[in-house]
Amino acid sequence: MKIGITCYPSLGGSGVVATELGKLLAERGHQVHFITSSMPFRLGSFHPNLYYHEVEVNRYDVFRYPPYDLTLANRMAQVAREEKLDLLHVHYAVPHALCAYLAKQMVGRSLKVMTTLHGTDITVLGYDSGLSEMIRFGIEQSDMVTAVSNDLIRQTKELLGVDKPIELVYNFVDKRRYYPRKVDEIKRHFTPNGEKLLMHISNFRPVKRVQDVVAVFAGVRERIPAKLLLIGEGPELTNIRRIVHERGLQADVIFLGKQEDVAEMISLADVMLLPSEKESFGLVALEAMACGVPVIATRIGGLPEVVSDQECGYLAEVGDVPEMIRRTLELLLDPELYQRFSQAAIARSRNTFCHETITSQYERLYRRMLDRTACDREPCLPTRV
Repeated sequence: MKIGITCYPSLGGSGVVATELGKLLAERGHQVHFITSSMPFRLGSFHPNLYYHEVEVNRYDVFRYPPYDLTLANRMAQVAREEKLDLLHVHYAVPHALCAYLAKQMVGRSLKVMTTLHGTDITVLGYDSGLSEMIRFGIEQSDMVTAVSNDLIRQTKELLGVDKPIELVYNFVDKRRYYPRKVDEIKRHFTPNGEKLLMHISNFRPVKRVQDVVAVFAGVRERIPAKLLLIGEGPELTNIRRIVHERGLQADVIFLGKQEDVAEMISLADVMLLPSEKESFGLVALEAMACGVPVIATRIGGLPEVVSDQECGYLAEVGDVPEMIRRTLELLLDPELYQRFSQAAIARSRNTFCHETITSQYERLYRRMLDRTACDREPCLPTRV
Protein backbone atom coordinates (compact mmCIF):
# COMPACT_ATOMS: atom_id res chain seq x y z
CA MET A 1 0.00 0.00 0.00
CA LYS A 2 0.96 3.63 -0.50
CA ILE A 3 0.16 5.50 2.70
CA GLY A 4 0.31 9.19 3.54
CA ILE A 5 0.72 10.08 7.23
CA THR A 6 0.17 13.50 8.76
CA CYS A 7 0.84 14.24 12.42
CA TYR A 8 2.29 16.90 14.66
CA PRO A 9 6.02 16.30 14.16
CA SER A 10 7.23 17.68 17.49
CA LEU A 11 7.50 15.99 20.89
CA GLY A 12 4.23 14.42 22.01
CA GLY A 13 2.57 11.03 22.17
CA SER A 14 0.55 11.32 18.97
CA GLY A 15 3.58 12.31 16.90
CA VAL A 16 5.65 9.51 18.41
CA VAL A 17 3.03 6.86 17.69
CA ALA A 18 2.36 8.12 14.15
CA THR A 19 6.06 8.18 13.31
CA GLU A 20 6.79 4.78 14.80
CA LEU A 21 3.78 3.32 12.98
CA GLY A 22 5.06 4.72 9.68
CA LYS A 23 8.47 3.14 10.25
CA LEU A 24 6.93 -0.23 11.08
CA LEU A 25 4.72 -0.11 7.99
CA ALA A 26 7.77 0.70 5.87
CA GLU A 27 9.55 -2.34 7.33
CA ARG A 28 6.64 -4.45 6.10
CA GLY A 29 7.09 -3.21 2.55
CA HIS A 30 4.50 -0.43 2.41
CA GLN A 31 5.45 2.90 0.89
CA VAL A 32 4.98 5.56 3.56
CA HIS A 33 4.91 9.31 2.91
CA PHE A 34 5.04 11.74 5.84
CA ILE A 35 3.33 15.04 5.02
CA THR A 36 4.19 17.37 7.89
CA SER A 37 5.37 20.89 8.68
CA SER A 38 8.82 19.64 9.73
CA MET A 39 10.72 16.38 9.93
CA PRO A 40 9.13 14.12 12.60
CA PHE A 41 11.71 13.96 15.37
CA ARG A 42 11.50 10.17 15.66
CA LEU A 43 11.81 9.48 11.93
CA GLY A 44 15.46 8.51 12.31
CA SER A 45 17.71 7.00 9.68
CA PHE A 46 17.08 6.41 5.98
CA HIS A 47 14.70 3.67 4.87
CA PRO A 48 13.94 3.04 1.19
CA ASN A 49 10.17 2.96 1.82
CA LEU A 50 10.01 6.19 3.86
CA TYR A 51 9.49 9.62 2.29
CA TYR A 52 9.13 13.07 3.77
CA HIS A 53 7.18 15.92 2.16
CA GLU A 54 7.50 19.27 3.89
CA VAL A 55 4.53 21.59 4.22
CA GLU A 56 5.95 25.06 3.57
CA VAL A 57 3.68 27.86 4.70
CA ASN A 58 4.13 31.07 2.71
CA ARG A 59 3.32 34.43 4.27
CA TYR A 60 1.01 36.85 2.50
CA ASP A 61 0.14 40.36 3.64
CA VAL A 62 -3.52 39.67 3.02
CA PHE A 63 -3.55 37.00 5.77
CA ARG A 64 -3.13 38.01 9.40
CA TYR A 65 -1.88 34.49 10.14
CA PRO A 66 -0.13 32.10 7.72
CA PRO A 67 -2.76 29.74 6.20
CA TYR A 68 -1.28 26.45 7.45
CA ASP A 69 -4.51 24.46 7.10
CA LEU A 70 -5.03 25.35 3.44
CA THR A 71 -1.37 24.81 2.63
CA LEU A 72 -1.44 21.39 4.31
CA ALA A 73 -4.58 20.36 2.42
CA ASN A 74 -3.02 21.41 -0.86
CA ARG A 75 0.21 19.55 -0.08
CA MET A 76 -1.74 16.41 0.83
CA ALA A 77 -3.55 16.56 -2.51
CA GLN A 78 -0.27 17.12 -4.41
CA VAL A 79 1.46 14.16 -2.77
CA ALA A 80 -1.61 11.94 -3.16
CA ARG A 81 -1.72 12.66 -6.91
CA GLU A 82 2.01 12.50 -7.59
CA GLU A 83 2.66 9.38 -5.51
CA LYS A 84 -0.71 7.73 -6.24
CA LEU A 85 -1.47 7.26 -2.54
CA ASP A 86 -4.10 4.75 -1.53
CA LEU A 87 -4.96 6.50 1.70
CA LEU A 88 -4.20 9.32 4.09
CA HIS A 89 -3.83 8.42 7.76
CA VAL A 90 -4.09 11.58 9.84
CA HIS A 91 -3.51 11.91 13.56
CA TYR A 92 -5.72 14.45 15.37
CA ALA A 93 -9.09 15.58 14.14
CA VAL A 94 -8.18 19.25 13.89
CA PRO A 95 -6.91 20.41 11.63
CA HIS A 96 -5.66 17.22 10.03
CA ALA A 97 -8.97 15.43 9.37
CA LEU A 98 -10.42 18.58 7.86
CA CYS A 99 -7.34 19.08 5.67
CA ALA A 100 -7.52 15.47 4.53
CA TYR A 101 -11.21 15.94 3.66
CA LEU A 102 -10.30 18.94 1.46
CA ALA A 103 -7.47 16.98 -0.14
CA LYS A 104 -9.83 14.11 -0.90
CA GLN A 105 -12.27 16.50 -2.58
CA MET A 106 -9.45 17.77 -4.79
CA VAL A 107 -8.10 14.32 -5.65
CA GLY A 108 -11.28 12.28 -5.91
CA ARG A 109 -13.25 9.70 -3.99
CA SER A 110 -10.72 6.90 -4.54
CA LEU A 111 -8.46 8.48 -1.89
CA LYS A 112 -9.49 7.21 1.53
CA VAL A 113 -8.99 8.96 4.86
CA MET A 114 -8.42 7.38 8.27
CA THR A 115 -8.44 9.67 11.31
CA THR A 116 -6.93 8.62 14.62
CA LEU A 117 -8.12 10.48 17.71
CA HIS A 118 -5.47 10.86 20.40
CA GLY A 119 -7.17 12.88 23.09
CA THR A 120 -6.63 16.63 23.19
CA ASP A 121 -8.59 17.04 19.96
CA ILE A 122 -11.60 15.74 21.91
CA THR A 123 -10.98 16.24 25.63
CA VAL A 124 -9.93 19.90 25.28
CA LEU A 125 -10.87 21.24 21.84
CA GLY A 126 -14.15 19.33 21.84
CA TYR A 127 -15.46 21.60 24.61
CA ASP A 128 -14.87 24.69 22.48
CA SER A 129 -18.19 25.54 20.83
CA GLY A 130 -16.28 27.30 18.07
CA LEU A 131 -14.49 24.07 17.15
CA SER A 132 -16.80 21.22 18.12
CA GLU A 133 -18.87 21.37 14.91
CA MET A 134 -15.72 21.23 12.79
CA ILE A 135 -14.32 18.35 14.82
CA ARG A 136 -17.58 16.42 14.41
CA PHE A 137 -17.57 17.14 10.66
CA GLY A 138 -13.96 15.98 10.28
CA ILE A 139 -14.72 12.75 12.11
CA GLU A 140 -17.91 11.98 10.21
CA GLN A 141 -16.35 12.75 6.83
CA SER A 142 -13.45 10.36 7.47
CA ASP A 143 -13.77 6.96 5.86
CA MET A 144 -12.64 5.30 9.08
CA VAL A 145 -11.95 6.59 12.59
CA THR A 146 -9.85 5.03 15.32
CA ALA A 147 -9.18 6.08 18.91
CA VAL A 148 -6.47 5.07 21.34
CA SER A 149 -8.70 4.02 24.27
CA ASN A 150 -12.23 2.96 25.06
CA ASP A 151 -12.53 5.96 27.33
CA LEU A 152 -11.71 8.30 24.45
CA ILE A 153 -14.34 6.60 22.28
CA ARG A 154 -16.88 7.12 25.05
CA GLN A 155 -15.97 10.79 25.47
CA THR A 156 -16.10 11.42 21.72
CA LYS A 157 -19.58 9.97 21.38
CA GLU A 158 -20.92 11.68 24.51
CA LEU A 159 -19.36 15.10 23.90
CA LEU A 160 -19.84 15.41 20.14
CA GLY A 161 -22.82 13.13 19.56
CA VAL A 162 -20.90 11.20 16.90
CA ASP A 163 -22.79 8.23 15.43
CA LYS A 164 -19.94 7.00 13.25
CA PRO A 165 -18.32 3.75 14.41
CA ILE A 166 -14.95 4.31 16.06
CA GLU A 167 -12.43 1.47 16.10
CA LEU A 168 -10.30 0.88 19.19
CA VAL A 169 -6.59 0.69 18.33
CA TYR A 170 -4.31 1.08 21.32
CA ASN A 171 -0.98 2.86 21.19
CA PHE A 172 2.03 0.57 21.25
CA VAL A 173 5.71 0.24 22.07
CA ASP A 174 8.39 -1.36 19.94
CA LYS A 175 9.77 -4.08 22.19
CA ARG A 176 13.03 -3.96 20.24
CA ARG A 177 13.66 -0.48 21.66
CA TYR A 178 11.77 -0.48 24.95
CA TYR A 179 13.05 -3.18 27.26
CA PRO A 180 14.91 -3.29 30.61
CA ARG A 181 18.49 -2.20 30.03
CA LYS A 182 21.67 -2.51 32.06
CA VAL A 183 22.17 1.09 33.14
CA ASP A 184 23.95 0.68 36.48
CA GLU A 185 26.90 2.86 35.51
CA ILE A 186 24.70 5.70 34.22
CA LYS A 187 22.41 5.41 37.23
CA ARG A 188 25.32 5.88 39.62
CA HIS A 189 25.82 9.31 38.06
CA PHE A 190 22.38 10.35 39.32
CA THR A 191 22.24 8.23 42.47
CA PRO A 192 25.85 7.96 43.71
CA ASN A 193 24.77 6.66 47.11
CA GLY A 194 22.27 4.12 45.86
CA GLU A 195 19.20 6.33 46.27
CA LYS A 196 15.90 5.28 44.71
CA LEU A 197 15.17 7.16 41.49
CA LEU A 198 11.70 8.49 40.71
CA MET A 199 10.97 9.80 37.23
CA HIS A 200 8.40 11.94 35.42
CA ILE A 201 8.26 12.64 31.68
CA SER A 202 5.81 15.10 30.14
CA ASN A 203 5.29 18.35 28.27
CA PHE A 204 4.80 20.15 31.60
CA ARG A 205 1.30 21.36 30.87
CA PRO A 206 -1.03 22.07 33.83
CA VAL A 207 -3.04 18.86 33.18
CA LYS A 208 0.08 16.80 33.96
CA ARG A 209 0.01 18.07 37.58
CA VAL A 210 3.78 18.06 37.92
CA GLN A 211 3.37 19.81 41.28
CA ASP A 212 1.94 16.50 42.53
CA VAL A 213 5.05 14.73 41.25
CA VAL A 214 7.19 17.02 43.42
CA ALA A 215 4.87 16.52 46.41
CA VAL A 216 4.99 12.72 46.06
CA PHE A 217 8.76 12.83 45.79
CA ALA A 218 9.04 15.03 48.88
CA GLY A 219 6.91 12.54 50.85
CA VAL A 220 8.98 9.57 49.68
CA ARG A 221 12.25 11.38 50.42
CA GLU A 222 11.18 11.89 54.03
CA ARG A 223 11.25 8.12 54.48
CA ILE A 224 14.03 6.89 52.21
CA PRO A 225 16.96 8.42 50.27
CA ALA A 226 15.66 9.31 46.82
CA LYS A 227 16.24 11.43 43.74
CA LEU A 228 13.75 12.80 41.20
CA LEU A 229 14.49 12.98 37.48
CA LEU A 230 12.25 15.35 35.48
CA ILE A 231 12.34 15.05 31.69
CA GLY A 232 10.61 17.48 29.34
CA GLU A 233 9.79 21.15 29.06
CA GLY A 234 6.63 23.22 28.91
CA PRO A 235 4.64 26.11 30.37
CA GLU A 236 4.74 24.81 33.97
CA LEU A 237 8.51 24.30 34.10
CA THR A 238 9.32 27.67 35.70
CA ASN A 239 6.64 27.13 38.33
CA ILE A 240 7.95 23.66 39.12
CA ARG A 241 11.49 24.97 39.53
CA ARG A 242 10.15 27.53 41.99
CA ILE A 243 8.28 24.86 43.99
CA VAL A 244 11.39 22.68 44.12
CA HIS A 245 13.44 25.57 45.53
CA GLU A 246 10.73 26.59 48.01
CA ARG A 247 10.67 23.06 49.39
CA GLY A 248 14.46 22.84 49.57
CA LEU A 249 14.62 19.90 47.17
CA GLN A 250 16.98 21.35 44.56
CA ALA A 251 19.88 19.09 45.54
CA ASP A 252 17.83 15.98 44.80
CA VAL A 253 15.78 17.03 41.76
CA ILE A 254 17.42 16.84 38.33
CA PHE A 255 15.91 18.71 35.37
CA LEU A 256 17.02 17.10 32.09
CA GLY A 257 14.86 19.12 29.68
CA LYS A 258 13.67 17.65 26.38
CA GLN A 259 15.12 14.30 25.38
CA GLU A 260 14.41 12.87 21.94
CA ASP A 261 15.01 9.22 22.83
CA VAL A 262 13.94 8.19 26.32
CA ALA A 263 14.06 4.41 25.82
CA GLU A 264 17.36 4.01 27.64
CA MET A 265 16.68 6.71 30.22
CA ILE A 266 13.44 5.12 31.45
CA SER A 267 15.38 2.06 32.59
CA LEU A 268 17.14 4.32 35.11
CA ALA A 269 13.90 4.79 37.04
CA ASP A 270 12.63 2.72 39.94
CA VAL A 271 9.14 4.20 39.65
CA MET A 272 7.42 6.34 37.00
CA LEU A 273 5.03 9.02 38.34
CA LEU A 274 2.10 10.08 36.15
CA PRO A 275 -0.47 12.00 38.28
CA SER A 276 -2.30 13.62 35.33
CA GLU A 277 -5.85 14.95 35.55
CA LYS A 278 -6.43 14.12 31.86
CA GLU A 279 -4.79 11.31 29.92
CA SER A 280 -6.54 9.63 26.99
CA PHE A 281 -3.96 6.85 26.90
CA GLY A 282 -0.70 7.50 28.74
CA LEU A 283 2.12 6.51 26.38
CA VAL A 284 4.79 7.31 28.98
CA ALA A 285 3.18 4.79 31.34
CA LEU A 286 3.34 2.11 28.64
CA GLU A 287 6.96 2.92 27.79
CA ALA A 288 7.87 2.63 31.47
CA MET A 289 6.07 -0.71 31.79
CA ALA A 290 7.93 -2.06 28.75
CA CYS A 291 11.19 -1.22 30.54
CA GLY A 292 10.07 -3.01 33.69
CA VAL A 293 9.35 0.18 35.65
CA PRO A 294 6.15 0.13 37.77
CA VAL A 295 3.85 3.13 37.36
CA ILE A 296 2.06 5.27 39.93
CA ALA A 297 -0.73 7.02 38.02
CA THR A 298 -4.22 8.44 38.33
CA ARG A 299 -7.47 6.58 37.73
CA ILE A 300 -8.61 8.75 34.83
CA GLY A 301 -9.11 8.57 31.07
CA GLY A 302 -7.38 5.68 29.37
CA LEU A 303 -4.80 5.04 32.11
CA PRO A 304 -6.78 2.18 33.73
CA GLU A 305 -6.73 0.46 30.33
CA VAL A 306 -2.94 0.69 30.26
CA VAL A 307 -1.85 0.28 33.88
CA SER A 308 -3.39 -2.80 35.47
CA ASP A 309 -3.98 -1.60 39.03
CA GLN A 310 -2.19 -3.61 41.75
CA GLU A 311 -0.49 -5.73 39.10
CA CYS A 312 2.03 -3.57 37.26
CA GLY A 313 1.44 -0.31 39.09
CA TYR A 314 -0.99 1.52 41.32
CA LEU A 315 -3.80 3.92 40.45
CA ALA A 316 -5.02 6.72 42.72
CA GLU A 317 -7.61 9.46 42.48
CA VAL A 318 -6.49 12.77 40.96
CA GLY A 319 -4.73 14.86 43.59
CA ASP A 320 -4.49 12.07 46.18
CA VAL A 321 -0.83 12.68 46.98
CA PRO A 322 -0.83 10.75 50.31
CA GLU A 323 -2.08 7.60 48.53
CA MET A 324 0.58 7.98 45.81
CA ILE A 325 3.28 8.37 48.47
CA ARG A 326 2.03 5.28 50.32
CA ARG A 327 1.92 3.16 47.18
CA THR A 328 5.34 4.33 45.98
CA LEU A 329 6.93 3.45 49.32
CA GLU A 330 5.12 0.11 49.32
CA LEU A 331 6.87 -0.78 46.08
CA LEU A 332 10.27 0.61 46.94
CA LEU A 333 10.45 -1.03 50.38
CA ASP A 334 9.41 -4.52 49.26
CA PRO A 335 11.90 -6.01 46.76
CA GLU A 336 9.79 -9.13 46.17
CA LEU A 337 6.65 -7.09 45.45
CA TYR A 338 8.63 -4.74 43.23
CA GLN A 339 10.04 -7.59 41.16
CA ARG A 340 6.58 -9.10 40.70
CA PHE A 341 5.18 -5.78 39.49
CA SER A 342 8.15 -5.21 37.21
CA GLN A 343 7.74 -8.57 35.47
CA ALA A 344 3.98 -8.11 35.16
CA ALA A 345 4.52 -4.68 33.58
CA ILE A 346 6.86 -6.13 30.95
CA ALA A 347 4.47 -8.97 30.17
CA ARG A 348 1.46 -6.67 29.81
CA SER A 349 3.31 -4.28 27.50
CA ARG A 350 4.39 -7.14 25.25
CA ASN A 351 1.09 -9.03 25.21
CA THR A 352 -1.48 -6.26 24.93
CA PHE A 353 0.47 -3.39 23.36
CA CYS A 354 3.00 -5.16 21.14
CA HIS A 355 4.09 -3.18 18.07
CA GLU A 356 3.62 -6.18 15.79
CA THR A 357 0.04 -6.76 16.91
CA ILE A 358 -1.01 -3.13 16.60
CA THR A 359 0.67 -2.68 13.21
CA SER A 360 -1.19 -5.73 11.92
CA GLN A 361 -4.43 -4.29 13.27
CA TYR A 362 -3.87 -1.06 11.33
CA GLU A 363 -3.07 -3.05 8.18
CA ARG A 364 -6.36 -4.94 8.48
CA LEU A 365 -8.27 -1.67 8.92
CA TYR A 366 -6.53 -0.11 5.92
CA ARG A 367 -7.48 -3.09 3.75
CA ARG A 368 -11.07 -3.03 4.97
CA MET A 369 -11.24 0.68 4.12
CA LEU A 370 -9.73 0.13 0.67
CA ASP A 371 -12.07 -2.79 -0.01
CA ARG A 372 -14.89 -0.30 0.43
CA THR A 373 -13.19 1.82 -2.22
CA ALA A 374 -13.37 -1.08 -4.65
CA CYS A 375 -17.07 -1.45 -3.89
CA ASP A 376 -17.55 2.26 -4.55
CA ARG A 377 -16.02 1.94 -8.01
CA GLU A 378 -17.97 -1.14 -9.09
CA PRO A 379 -20.88 -3.16 -7.67
CA CYS A 380 -19.80 -5.67 -5.03
CA LEU A 381 -21.50 -8.98 -5.69
CA PRO A 382 -22.39 -11.18 -2.74
CA THR A 383 -19.99 -14.04 -2.11
CA ARG A 384 -21.33 -17.41 -3.14
CA VAL A 385 -21.54 -20.01 -0.41
